Amino acid sequence: MLQNSKPERIYLGGEAEVRIYSDFVEKIRKKKNYRVSDLDKILRESRTRTEARIISAARRNGVPTPIIFDVQGEKIVMERIKGEPLREIMNTELSRKLGELVAKLHEARIIHGDITPMNLIYSKGMIFFIDFGLSFYDERIESKGVDLHIYFESLKAYFDNWEELKEAFISGYKSYEKGGEVLKRAEEIDARGRYVERRMRD
Repeated sequence: MLQNSKPERIYLGGEAEVRIYSDFVEKIRKKKNYRVSDLDKILRESRTRTEARIISAARRNGVPTPIIFDVQGEKIVMERIKGEPLREIMNTELSRKLGELVAKLHEARIIHGDITPMNLIYSKGMIFFIDFGLSFYDERIESKGVDLHIYFESLKAYFDNWEELKEAFISGYKSYEKGGEVLKRAEEIDARGRYVERRMRD
């Protein structure tokens, strides 16, 4: 990695700045000016270390992720995954495979927090999870249900055949021992959301 090389692209997200180089990626958590400076630095560095650990843990549990090269304060330096955004090539087989991978995450108590086709890259026949900025560890069925709910909502937003893709994901996710419980909770979460929407309209 060349320290004086220039990034090919820079993405500015709500939580981080992502610099894309030819062979690696730098993800730098942004300062929060509303927080006390010293506390902000501690939180950013702590969350950066946690994200890096979860990325590596996911990989050890059979979920494709970038290799972590280094962690420096609030910056993660990781492998660049070159491929296609899953959103551009999504089909039922890929959605089923994604269900199997999310099952592996949940078996390892990893909650991704933002499963959408835009946070996934298809490369060399595998689906890579590239952004764990909102991830955390949790065994609760509720947290896992929210994870699935986020994915199902993203399908509705991006694809006309979202119901078909959802069913394919479910068939893959059922490889998880507690998959039935989590799927039931995801449906309950969706029903709660629709109830709130109706109350707001009334």
